Amino acid sequence: MTASTTLREMTGLPQEPPRLSESVLIMIDFQNTYRTGVMRLDGAEEAVAAGARLLAAARAAGTPVVHVVNDGGEGTPYDIRAEIGSISDEVAPVAGEKVVVKRFPDAFHGTDLEETLKDLGAGRDLVLAGFMTHMCVMFTAQGAFHLGHRPTVVAEATATRPLPAPDGTVLPADALAAASLTAVSDLFGTVVRTVDDIVAPAPVARSVSVA
Repeated sequence: MTASTTLREMTGLPQEPPRLSESVLIMIDFQNTYRTGVMRLDGAEEAVAAGARLLAAARAAGTPVVHVVNDGGEGTPYDIRAEIGSISDEVAPVAGEKVVVKRFPDAFHGTDLEETLKDLGAGRDLVLAGFMTHMCVMFTAQGAFHLGHRPTVVAEATATRPLPAPDGTVLPADALAAASLTAVSDLFGTVVRTVDDIVAPAPVARSVSVA
């Protein structure tokens, strides 16, 4: 089977991810609810660990960081007033890092995220990580694209869960994640597989001596 040409390729959009040091890192819904109970995700622990590495690299590079949390209200699995809805300790904000509260999958919808980015003096490049791959990560990438940003998703720092498919079968979490990230990379942004792919410095050009 041969892959089709992506919409990004057809329209001449960039194919290469940005430098982390020249972007804003947006950490989406790294909340405890995704690590236990009814909302536990396949691969959540690995994604949190990857998110922690990404966050540390961003801080070391002086990259602005914005944390996003979903508030479902008191008594829900997304209650940000309770431990279940809090950001996990490994990726918790530090002083000076903005926290944006949302109630929809697109972190730009009905929030001050866009104003926050303007206040940071941010450029158009955004690096996204978090939960869930097929929901808030994908729709935030779409929202960013619609606002003129250039989002890049770090795949290993995301996770999702198995869901029922329209044909009655169960779609595994890894298949759902792959389909979601493929949809992002078709048009809305670039996708890198690992933290190292976005953190690693660009190769240094070698000088060539002329005899």
